[in-house]
Amino acid sequence: MKIGIISDSHDDIDNVKNAIKIFNSNNVDYVFHAGDYVFPGIVLEFGNLNNDIKLVGVLGNNDGERVGIANSFNSISGDLKWDFGEYEIEDLLIGIYHGTNSILTNSLMLGNRYDILIYGHTHKKDTRKIQNTQIFNPGSAHKKLQKDNSKYGASVIIYDIRQKKWEFFGLNK
Repeated sequence: MKIGIISDSHDDIDNVKNAIKIFNSNNVDYVFHAGDYVFPGIVLEFGNLNNDIKLVGVLGNNDGERVGIANSFNSISGDLKWDFGEYEIEDLLIGIYHGTNSILTNSLMLGNRYDILIYGHTHKKDTRKIQNTQIFNPGSAHKKLQKDNSKYGASVIIYDIRQKKWEFFGLNK
C-alpha cells in the first residue's frame, strides 16, 4: 500500500499535473494533500488520478475559496477534512494538518497519537520520526516557492506503508 503526499501547490498547475503522473505511474492508493491549493481548479486536476486513487486533503492558510474547493473535492469524490483530518489505513492512524499554527503542529508531532503525521506550510522538506510517529512534509509543490535547495526542488513523497520506505520525487521539468 502506497500513499502520495503533496502540499502547497499554490495553483502551479504544471507541477500538479507532474505530481499526478508520478502518483499514477507509481500506483499509489491514496494521495494526501496538506493544503494551499489556492483555487478550486487545482483540486479538479486531481480528477485525473487513476480511478482507484483516493484524494484526501485539508485546507491551508491561502485557501480563501473554501466553498469552491469543497465543491471541487465533492465533484471528484475526494475527501476534504477541512482544517485538520484523521484517516485510518490498514490500522494506521494518519493525521493531516496544513501546519499554519506552529505550536499546534509541534504538539501533533510530540503527541504520539498518530502513526503518520502529514503537514506542509513551511515549504521545507521534513521526514523524521518522533517516538512512534513518522512525520512527512513534502515541501512545496510550487516551482517558485520551494525553500530548500535540495536536488529535487519542488517535490512530492511516495511512502510505502508496508515497507516503511519513502522517496522524494522532483516536479520541476
